[in-house]
Amino acid sequence: MLAIFSVTFPFFALVAAGYGAARTRLLPLEAIPGLNLFLLYFALPCMLFRFGANTPIAQLLDGSAALVWGLAALAAVGLAVALARRGGTNWNDAAFGALVAAFPNTGFMGVPLLVALLGPMAAGPVILTMLVDMVLTSSLCLALSRLDEHDGGAGGRAALAAARKALRGAAMNPLAWSIGLGALASALQWKPWAPLDRTLAMLGDAASPTALFTIGAVLARSTLLAKSSPERPARRAGLQGVLPVVAVKLAVHPLLVAGLGWAALRAGLPLAPAAFAVLVLAAALPSASNVSLLAERFGADNGRIARIILWTTVATFFSYPLVVDWVR
Repeated sequence: MLAIFSVTFPFFALVAAGYGAARTRLLPLEAIPGLNLFLLYFALPCMLFRFGANTPIAQLLDGSAALVWGLAALAAVGLAVALARRGGTNWNDAAFGALVAAFPNTGFMGVPLLVALLGPMAAGPVILTMLVDMVLTSSLCLALSRLDEHDGGAGGRAALAAARKALRGAAMNPLAWSIGLGALASALQWKPWAPLDRTLAMLGDAASPTALFTIGAVLARSTLLAKSSPERPARRAGLQGVLPVVAVKLAVHPLLVAGLGWAALRAGLPLAPAAFAVLVLAAALPSASNVSLLAERFGADNGRIARIILWTTVATFFSYPLVVDWVR
């Protein structure tokens, strides 16, 4: 357990450093979009391309792993939406609560953390989960968020438009392109020109620490903006709006993946045990920090979403070594 904690501690320490820097304004809040831009268009694409290019193509196109992850995501979304709607939450807030419950922080945290824990073989399954979440989970939740229209027909049209917009966004996402190009390089066994490969390596090596620091900064900014919002008294999220989603993310989602993976193995599907372990550990990650940006853009209760992301991140500092030890 101590050996696991020694690997996970630096990752969460960098998150805490970013949070403290933004919370104290040592890092200006206006600088955070620049960090996100560097990550989204430079560092993370290079890291994902190199991981994809060095991963056997069969791991990147693992249909069994994609099926298990996709079904678990759908179940987590359905449960989170049902709990929220039963409590009287509108479709917009329910949908983004479901997204933050089913979308782990695989891009900014999962890939480097799981590779550090399990070795390079973890990259393929984690990258696969990112693709499923970008295409399926995000599109579904954005479509559900538009069902608040008073007219059923208008709500349905708005949901379809939102789903199409989400799919277009996924198609234009530089992370998706970098994964696709890495998979193509893996299939063709193509190696970049040595100076270019070194440039990609330098940018990719910058991705992990910058991403972790940025997670903390984004969480601090979301918390500060939520506190200063004029709608805060009316929209402040209570425990009943936060704790169920945190429980779905950190307990139900990993158990769903574990249960579906076990069923897939029992059914004889070709799911490698190592890939199965990676899927469970990916599901146990905290919520993706970029969901707060989507919630803000689509007019959802971003204060609630920010609290869920913050709570799952803090809780994972203690829970993740236990999950890793259990999976191992």
